[in-house]
Order: sequence, then structure tokens, then C-alpha cells
Amino acid sequence: MFVISYFLSALAKVIDLVLNLYLWIIIIRALISWVNPDPFNPIVRFFYQITEPVLWRVRRIIPPIGAFDISPLVVILIIVFLQQFLVPTLYELSVRLR
Repeated sequence: MFVISYFLSALAKVIDLVLNLYLWIIIIRALISWVNPDPFNPIVRFFYQITEPVLWRVRRIIPPIGAFDISPLVVILIIVFLQQFLVPTLYELSVRLR
């Protein structure tokens, strides 16, 4: 059982790292959108390509309110929820399996 325990612990760490990285990518994307960036810039295209699939799904459920797009805020709240619920749950499960 200790193998499964260490696997779950490592999985929780990786999920936490990926969620934290994606959180910062969403924040950078939102900040970039405020300054009217060059759409042909490779960095800008990278941020749009990596975030648009998730933001598009949120926009289908919650459309923009006037000129204000709240989809990045919704995605950030979902990421924080997963970091506060999923990651500690996996850690606790790994501890109990030892």
C-alpha cells in the first residue's frame, strides 16, 4: 500500500504545481488583454492558445457582461477551489494509506 500512498502524494504535488502554473498563465493572459497586444507576437499567441480552450468553455456558460469578460475570474476561482479541495484530499488519502 505504500506504493499507492507515494503515488497519490506525488500526484497531488504535480496537480498543485500544474494548477499554480495555469493560474499564473490565466493572470498574465488577463493582464495582456488590457494593453491591446500585438496578435502576431509569439508570446501573446502562446498565452491565447493555452488559455482560450478553457476560457471559451466558461464563456459559453457565462457570457461577457457588456464589455467585461469574467471568464478569467471564474477559471481562477475554479483553480483555487481545486487547490483547496482536491490537493489536500489526495494528500490526506496518501497519508491514511501508509
